Amino acid sequence: MLRSYIAFDVETTGLNPQENEIIEIGALKVRDGRVAERFMEFIKPSAPLAPAITNLTGITDEMLSGARPRCSVIADFLDFCEDDFLIGHNVIFDYSFMKCSASAENLPFEKSGIDTLKIAQKVHKDLPSKSLGSLCDYYHIENRSAHRAYHDALATAKLYQTLAHHFEEQDPKLFKPVQLTYKIKKPQPATPKQLALLSNLIRKTKAEVTWDTKTLTRSEASRIIDRLLNNRA
Repeated sequence: MLRSYIAFDVETTGLNPQENEIIEIGALKVRDGRVAERFMEFIKPSAPLAPAITNLTGITDEMLSGARPRCSVIADFLDFCEDDFLIGHNVIFDYSFMKCSASAENLPFEKSGIDTLKIAQKVHKDLPSKSLGSLCDYYHIENRSAHRAYHDALATAKLYQTLAHHFEEQDPKLFKPVQLTYKIKKPQPATPKQLALLSNLIRKTKAEVTWDTKTLTRSEASRIIDRLLNNRA
């Protein structure tokens, strides 16, 4: 069992790391099996949250209003990580968002880690669900605030220790850190349909938004459209 690592989790505005944003990072630094440091911080998004995200996480636009921008928070989190291994539940999801956010700030982020979801898929083939919530219920691990980054990270650390206690001796390779990989795709230009919708929304909302049609990406266009639609609601 690893005695030193970072367990982490992120909350986001959606599922696509190249189009959506991180709104919260939660992490704990474990040293010799004990929590040595914590990292809990919101990130101010570029657009208001969709109601579905607020319903899932409990995070509101008001809670994010005083948050620091991505550039500051990501840089601090990378410093917090040092050279540690990462542990997460479906860790590649969280890693992909962190990788894209770091890349957008021209910061390197190359890590190895352990995925408690992959471990559970191997050792608990009989369980109908391998979600973090289901596994916490199965092992009676308390998670006082599911879908909030720090509490999910803490639950993941407890799950990792529990799984290692029960299964590492019989399958040690399953508990070895592996290189985490996520390839960032080249940004796609905004589609003609997006540009037409943007023009229509700006005309109707009288919003002051300018962009360069030659450089506007699909993800940037999506964020502007979401912001304008939320402002109309």
